[in-house]
Amino acid sequence: MTLRKLPEAKTFQRPQNFQWDAPSDVLAKWAETPHAAAADDPNTITIFDVIGEDWWTGGGFTAKRMSAALRSIGSKDVTVQINSPGGDMFEGIAIYNLLREHPAKVNIQVMGWAASAASIIAMAGDDIRMGLGTFMMVHNAWGVVIGNRHDMRDAATLFDGFDSAIVDIYMARSGQDRPAVEKLMDAETFMGPSEAVKNGFADAVDEGITVPDSNTKNMDRGLMARRQTEAALAKAGFSRDKRSELLSEMGVLAAPRDASRKPAARDAGIDEAAVRQLINTLKK
Repeated sequence: MTLRKLPEAKTFQRPQNFQWDAPSDVLAKWAETPHAAAADDPNTITIFDVIGEDWWTGGGFTAKRMSAALRSIGSKDVTVQINSPGGDMFEGIAIYNLLREHPAKVNIQVMGWAASAASIIAMAGDDIRMGLGTFMMVHNAWGVVIGNRHDMRDAATLFDGFDSAIVDIYMARSGQDRPAVEKLMDAETFMGPSEAVKNGFADAVDEGITVPDSNTKNMDRGLMARRQTEAALAKAGFSRDKRSELLSEMGVLAAPRDASRKPAARDAGIDEAAVRQLINTLKK
């Protein structure tokens, strides 16, 4: 266990018709942030990506990656640096539980954004520090469920359970009561460092933690362009699956697609209609 007595987060079975996503407004702001350089310290883990496997870019930070990193570090203090718009709640809870069970001190440094599922991960820290210009964002469970009216009703009940489990985590770490935390989540609250400390979601404002600027030398401009394009599509209302299909059909560099994902469309070349649709969307 870490030094704090944090509650184990309840795990849920992932619905078959559930699609995770990051909030579009946070995704857009995060996409404009240069990719920070990874720390040289072998006991520092960096989470500078969406939470969960991002199959079309080959990126994403998963519980599997966290587990491997913690095994490599062993029973030593660990620092986790976060700049993430969130993503898969299920992966976020699993990562939180892994950090909660770490036998030594867990230090969290918010380098840019700790939003949505990434804020859940941050709660596992014995010490949570936020740099100037950083943000933490909390909200109710977020995702897309596809199905008929019965599926939708079942999903609403399921999401009630998700929200309750998330509230338990925030309550334990912040010291606030349930109504206060629920109010913050209902309002989709963005907290700067001082407000996060005031609300109990962080322990200190650390001026030594800096957000990377636009001149970061190791910035992957191609990656930023893909992120910004996807963010524009998200704000226009396109689902995560639809965004990935549009970008892949345009020929945007991506990880090899799973053979089960419409291989005929994948191998047919660039879809001109998809390109036109993307251009029209970005013009709006």
